[in-house]
Amino acid sequence: MSDKTASKSWQDEGQHRESRKNPTADLSQEQFEKLSRFIEGELGIKMPPAKHVMLESRLQKRVRALGLLGFEQYLKLVFSDEEKHGELLHMIDAVTTNKTDFFREPDHFDNLLERILPERYGAGWGVREPLRVWSTASSSGEEPYTIAMILEEFREKHQDFQYQVLGTDISTQVLERGRTGIYPEERILPVPEPLRKKYLLRSRDRNARLVRVKPDLRRRVIFHRLNLMSSDFGLNERFEVIFCRNVIIYFDRFNQAKLLRKLYDYLRPGGLLFLGHSETLAGMELPLQTIAPTIYRKVD
Repeated sequence: MSDKTASKSWQDEGQHRESRKNPTADLSQEQFEKLSRFIEGELGIKMPPAKHVMLESRLQKRVRALGLLGFEQYLKLVFSDEEKHGELLHMIDAVTTNKTDFFREPDHFDNLLERILPERYGAGWGVREPLRVWSTASSSGEEPYTIAMILEEFREKHQDFQYQVLGTDISTQVLERGRTGIYPEERILPVPEPLRKKYLLRSRDRNARLVRVKPDLRRRVIFHRLNLMSSDFGLNERFEVIFCRNVIIYFDRFNQAKLLRKLYDYLRPGGLLFLGHSETLAGMELPLQTIAPTIYRKVD
């Protein structure tokens, strides 16, 4: 065997060994298109070609975790009748974006505590029956717990005021984190110091650098899995306040209008819808009145 032939043989063997070490082949264009159609159809999340690399990177972790040889096997698993529902939840966890913070867009909470609650409490909100607030994309719980802190602050001064907070998300993984209410210390930096002392507990293990939402506040928040693209949300009650912030930016125009119409139907007369600061109702033709930037009131 010549030196040149021997060199090529060693290169081929090296490439073969490398492929065995890293069996997750690239996500082909055809596979990406199939997944993107499914994700947009089922979740309403836009998955343009620019997200090809992102989707590939996130799902490669699932391929490796399952010990599969590549995306061809993974897609067969996801779309099989036997395994679809189990792995589908993991895929949803992998592809959904769960950006959230305590007291994100804080002027919303200032409005709620200083203006909205005093006005609406005088009209009976939270007195005859609990005020119901829905965080539609609760992620790991920072938003619904922020809402609960604000409502609890108001309740301290109005003992007959009662409330309930519902947090929903499509990702089972982040919902479980929300239920436990445990966060790294750096996550609570946006929480004002007086509220940290009242509603958060530091871990006894100081090296862990963890905090947990106090039990009394955790009991005020219920977490429930929900797909905002479902035809039936399975909710029996209506709400005085709905937070749907930084959600519709991920949907196309048709799904934005579809979701907002459903949320409108879940609002009580005079109820309030909160959107993210980068979102708008322009062109949606819903009977909602702007009362503050990205805060809308359902016309009675």
